Amino acid sequence: MKPYQVLIFIACVMAGLATLCVVLPGRIALGATELKWPALTEVLGIQKTPDTIIPMDTIAQLDTLLTPDTVVQQEQTLSPAIVKADSIAPQKEDNCQLSTVNYQLSESDSRIYLSSFYASLSQSGKQVVRVLHYGDSQIEEDRMTQQIREALQDRYGGSGVGLMPLAQTIPSRTVKQQLHMNGRQIQPAQGPRRFIVYGPKRDRRDDGLYGVMGQVAVMNDSLVPGSEKLMAVCTPQDPKNRYSKWQVLADSAIQYSFSRDTVFLSGKGNVYGLSQESDTGMIVDNIPMRGCLGLVFTKMDSAQLADFYREQNVRLIILQFGGNAIPFNETPSTIQGIVRGLRKQVQYLRMLAPEASFLFIGPSDMLTQIDGVWQTYPMVPYMDRLLQQMAQDEQIAYFSLYRWMGGSGSMAKWQEAGLAGEDGIHFMRSGARKAGNAVAKWILEGIESE
Repeated sequence: MKPYQVLIFIACVMAGLATLCVVLPGRIALGATELKWPALTEVLGIQKTPDTIIPMDTIAQLDTLLTPDTVVQQEQTLSPAIVKADSIAPQKEDNCQLSTVNYQLSESDSRIYLSSFYASLSQSGKQVVRVLHYGDSQIEEDRMTQQIREALQDRYGGSGVGLMPLAQTIPSRTVKQQLHMNGRQIQPAQGPRRFIVYGPKRDRRDDGLYGVMGQVAVMNDSLVPGSEKLMAVCTPQDPKNRYSKWQVLADSAIQYSFSRDTVFLSGKGNVYGLSQESDTGMIVDNIPMRGCLGLVFTKMDSAQLADFYREQNVRLIILQFGGNAIPFNETPSTIQGIVRGLRKQVQYLRMLAPEASFLFIGPSDMLTQIDGVWQTYPMVPYMDRLLQQMAQDEQIAYFSLYRWMGGSGSMAKWQEAGLAGEDGIHFMRSGARKAGNAVAKWILEGIESE
C-alpha cells in the first residue's frame, strides 16, 4: 500500500470514529456487553472536568441503605490484587500547607468513649500506659503513629518507639533495624520463618499464635539453618526516641541479652516482637498490616492477646482500616458486609481488653478514574457513614479522615499540594504527618474538655 493510501485510510477511520462520537450516545448495550466511548468534546479536550465528583442523589440513595434489614453478611478474604493496591506510594518530603475542614464535634462528641483512657493518664508518672495503633499501609514506616506518640509522650512522659517485629520487612522512619545470622547481616526473607495472620495462606498458622502484632518469627535450625542464634540491631533515628529498657516477647525457651541498641537471641521457639520503651509514661506501638481489611483479629489466639493487653496496661487501641475494601467492592452490600465484619473485630477486642478505650479512624478520600475523569470512589463516603454508625453503636470513638480532609475530591487537592501520592490513595510522608498531627490534636483536645 502506498503512503498516500495509508494516509487516506487513517483519515477515513478517524472521520468514522468522530461521526460515531457525535451521532451516537456514549454507550450502547449489546446483550450482556456494554460498549463505551468518549464524546468528541472530550477527545478534543474542550469539555470542562466536572467539579462535583459524586452526584448528591447517589449519596442520598446510599444513605437510605443504612438500615439493619439491608445489611448483608459477606466473608472477605485477601487477594493478591488487594495487596498490590495497598503498596506504598513514592515518598518525598514536602512542606506544603493545605487548609482542611475543622473537625469539631458537639456535646455528642465520640471522645466521651475515650474517658477510660483519659482517666488512666493520671497514672502515667507511676506506670506505663500503652497505646496500640493497628492499621493498613497508610501507617507503614511509623507514619501517623509517630505524631500521636510524640504528642502523648511530650505531655505525659515515656520514651522509645515501642513494638517492632524481629524481622522488619517494611523499613521504619523511627528505627533502623538490621538482623544478623551466622555472623553476617541478612535480609528478613533470609532469616527465621515468619508467619503472618494477614498474609497469604502459606504464611499462616493453625494455632492462632501470632502475638499481639499479628506476626511471629520462628527460631529453629530445622526451618532455617542458623536461625537458632541471632543478633538484632535496632537504632533509633531520632534522639526523642531514646529508651530506657528493652522488652522481648518470646517463648520461654528463647534466651536473650542486650548491649545498647543490640539484642542477642538464642534457642528454638517463637519470637513475637521486640520493644524499646521506658518504665513509666506513654508507650505507643505502630502495628501496620499491609493489604489488610482489618478482619483478622478473631483469627488470633484470644488468651495470648488478653494476657498482653492486661499485663502491658493497654488503655487505648486505635484501629485504622477500611481503605483496602474500596477499590475492589463497588456495591453497598459488599461494603456493608465488611463493616459488619469490622464490628465483630471490635467486639472481640473489647472482650479481650475490657479496660481499654477504642478509637476507629476511617479511610481517607480515595480517587479513581470514572469515564476518564479522576473522581472519589463512590463507596468512600458510604463506608465512612457506615463506620461512624458502627462506632456509635459499639460506643467507641470515631475520627473521619475523609471528612477532615475536606470530603469528596479532597485527595486531588492534597495531590496538588504535594501531600498525597500519584495513586490517589496514599499520603506522602508530609501528608501522613499532617494527618497524624490532626488525630493527636483531636485526642488531646478531648482530654482538655474532660
